[in-house]
Amino acid sequence: MATKNLSEYDLNSVPSAADMKFGIVVSDWNHDITFKLLEGAYETLKKHGAKEKNITVAHVPGSFELIFGSQQLADAADVDAVIALGCVVRGGTPHFDYVCQGTTYGLAKLNAEYDVPFIFGLLTTDDMQQAADRAGGCLGNKGTEAAVTAIKMVDFKRNI
Repeated sequence: MATKNLSEYDLNSVPSAADMKFGIVVSDWNHDITFKLLEGAYETLKKHGAKEKNITVAHVPGSFELIFGSQQLADAADVDAVIALGCVVRGGTPHFDYVCQGTTYGLAKLNAEYDVPFIFGLLTTDDMQQAADRAGGCLGNKGTEAAVTAIKMVDFKRNI
């Protein structure tokens, strides 16, 4: 189990996002968590130079819908990367496994089929405390990590 802030990174290792465009698709399910992920992603993009007008935010009902929402955003908006943010908490049924596996597969498939990176910002936790710890708590903010990854992947694509 992680014991340190996983969102700590060298600011100098992140390229400028001043001329980059991003889409963020966020699940409204577990909104106490996912909206903190959104805040982390949005503020991190701005901290690295992204202009507010170049950040499009779209909401979907749940984490499984991140796949369709991300695809639609990539098709409809002029974006360099799409960040998918959600949170699935383990319960007493196999639902957790199906949603996590399906969402992971769907976003991976989009990465293979599209010419823009789709960033996996889905928390998959055993309980709400683990989710809170990863949404601005003691282990950092997965939204921040996803935004840094998006910037680096856009830069990677431009320089390959």
